[in-house]
Amino acid sequence: MKNPIEQTLQHKARTIAASAVVLLLTLTFTVFGPEAFAAGKAGDELLVKVSAEQAEKVTFPSEDGDVTGGAPTMLDGYLFRPAGPGPFPAVVGMHGCGGLFTAGRINARYADWGERLAALGYVVLLPDSFTSRGIREVCTKKDRSGFSAHRERRRDADGALHWLQTQGMVQGDRVGLMGWSNGGSTVLATIGPPTKKEKNNDFRVAIAFYPGCTSFVKKENWRPRLPLTIFIGEVDDWTPAAPCKELVARATAQGCQADIVTFPNAYHGFDHPNLPLKTRKGLAYTVGGEGTAKIGTDPEGRAAVLESVPKLLERYLGRSGKE
Repeated sequence: MKNPIEQTLQHKARTIAASAVVLLLTLTFTVFGPEAFAAGKAGDELLVKVSAEQAEKVTFPSEDGDVTGGAPTMLDGYLFRPAGPGPFPAVVGMHGCGGLFTAGRINARYADWGERLAALGYVVLLPDSFTSRGIREVCTKKDRSGFSAHRERRRDADGALHWLQTQGMVQGDRVGLMGWSNGGSTVLATIGPPTKKEKNNDFRVAIAFYPGCTSFVKKENWRPRLPLTIFIGEVDDWTPAAPCKELVARATAQGCQADIVTFPNAYHGFDHPNLPLKTRKGLAYTVGGEGTAKIGTDPEGRAAVLESVPKLLERYLGRSGKE
């Protein structure tokens, strides 16, 4: 067991290393501009390595007590924070069906976003919906009746929001919601028509990367209560773009703030920092029904969202306390 002095020194070393990465990315954005920041000139490899090791682990309750029939599930979350005391606007990021981790480390996609947004002045909280529930992945699970983005994960997002709102470093009225794939579906489930509870202390903006939209299209009364933007590839054969286009068209016709941005050559996971295009097999739900889908980085789509997302967040959340 490490003695208290050793633990203190290690904590300081982690804090200094994390601050160095945030400073490096902030300088890249400031000196070279948003185009350089989006292109990743600070070095994706360094960014991902440090992110996976330096994110601060926290614990908070889901709001799934009505589902468990008892105490809420206690979730682990991983926090990326800007340098300085704050208070800062914040973002909750919901992982996909494969979970938050790859080979025991935070998946490069989520770590990349966490560090980039922290460098811009946002606290980023990545909840782990799986580990505390003994779940490894749900990508291959056809029966999701015992766990879903529509039920448990929506409550996880609410729990993350309300935990952040108790933290002095966070501007509680300036929290956004992001999600990828199954986490993108969680975003849609979370921002549907408001209940009495959600009329106050709510998220301010929602961003969904390649969500599954089919089930939401079937719900005639579903509409987003928050400004929503969906980013998705035109050739995504895992979660297709067409239902999302229909969903957004219906929402805008009803007077909601909703938008969709598609990329002609992008497949699932197109915003990953460096994932060569490959085919995944054994998936529960895909466009063709064969259980196979392509995933991988699309450089054009990735560059576009690295430029667009910060602009969306600044529009609705401000940055570092600014309007």
